[in-house]
Amino acid sequence: MLALQKAFVASGIFRVAPRIAGLRNTTMSAAPKQQPQQQKQQQKEQEAITSFQSGVVFEPMVAAKAELATVGRTDAVIDSLGRSGFNRECEAAINEQINMEYNNSYIYHALYAYFDRDNVALPGMAKFFKDGSLEERGHAEKLMVYQNLRGGRVSFKSILMPEMEFNHAEKGDALYAMELALSLEKLNFAKLRELHAVASKHDDVPMAHFIEDSLLTEQVEGVKQVSEYVSQLRRVGKGLGVYEFDRSLA
Repeated sequence: MLALQKAFVASGIFRVAPRIAGLRNTTMSAAPKQQPQQQKQQQKEQEAITSFQSGVVFEPMVAAKAELATVGRTDAVIDSLGRSGFNRECEAAINEQINMEYNNSYIYHALYAYFDRDNVALPGMAKFFKDGSLEERGHAEKLMVYQNLRGGRVSFKSILMPEMEFNHAEKGDALYAMELALSLEKLNFAKLRELHAVASKHDDVPMAHFIEDSLLTEQVEGVKQVSEYVSQLRRVGKGLGVYEFDRSLA
């Protein structure tokens, strides 16, 4: 047995254990060197968390001081307390559009009165233009509500007196009136796009969304509908075809 142990020692087999032990010692001695790095990383993470928390909890209070001073100087009799990020140009543009909607409503009401006469007697056309007048008035009221919502002031302007006679020797009254309606719908669409451009110019996302959602989509559909009516009236002429067209609107 002793001879075998000597042979193992001579062959280097018994020196494996000391080498493994040495490796263990090296690993254990390297571990403490990594601890400062881990501590440093943990410290950075903690600082980031603290910075994030301070930004959420405390920074808005600092920013709110300037707004608080503005609120304190606001005369509630003259200005809105809730006005925030609403440019004066946006306010003026909304008032312009309100005036546009009321003018269109006035013209449509005049068309309704014309076609409701006993010597014109086109009840379908009368109904169409009466509904159109109410719709344009409704758009104006939507804009008024939004103006107040944003802290603006509604300002009315003069409405021009419309024509009251719509007979046309060549086209007839129905086609002439519908072409007039199409021109008004397209003009209104252009004005709404201008209003949207003012909102975009001042990065007023809520106002742009309101115009798109509540007004522009409906206006596109309105232009399409009246365009089809113009095409149909051009096809039927001025006689019996107008009577049949009118019945489809009643």
